[in-house]
Amino acid sequence: MFNLYDGLGDLPHFNPDLDENPPHAAVAEFRFQLGKSAGVIFSSPEYAHGVPGVLKNALDWVVASGELYEKPVALFSASPRAGYAQASLVETLTVMSARVVPEASIVVPLLGKNLHESEIVAEPDLSRAVRSALTAFARATSTMEDDNYAQFSGNKKPNTNGAKGADMKMLSCSAHRGR
Repeated sequence: MFNLYDGLGDLPHFNPDLDENPPHAAVAEFRFQLGKSAGVIFSSPEYAHGVPGVLKNALDWVVASGELYEKPVALFSASPRAGYAQASLVETLTVMSARVVPEASIVVPLLGKNLHESEIVAEPDLSRAVRSALTAFARATSTMEDDNYAQFSGNKKPNTNGAKGADMKMLSCSAHRGR
């Protein structure tokens, strides 16, 4: 199951002096959503050779609290010209100890195509690339859940071949306007 988090714009400007207990309601909700997810997919345009400020601000709110620590992360981009933003995001997430999954991070060349979801799915090369990335991401999140279960219970979780069904929660954070 995927949950789309669209509250990045609700987060206050990051200031470590304001990171109190309890945190601002929007910060608490963002941290909660990240914490309950098995993995996170980030989709971001490039702005001035970097990620948009709203996404960087959101990441700043979780640097010290650790919701992304060892969490599988995938990066989806709709433009081959977003290389600087992707590199910047990888660097930030790596510093935060998130586990960026390269085989689940893709650039889907949609720039200038103005396609709707159904048209993307109907396009064989695009749908194959997205399906492959999501499969790799599901494997990464499944591996993490199995490792966490074993660490905390001392047992191995039964192998379900990566299929978690309804108990796998992934969060997708989009910095795209209106998405």
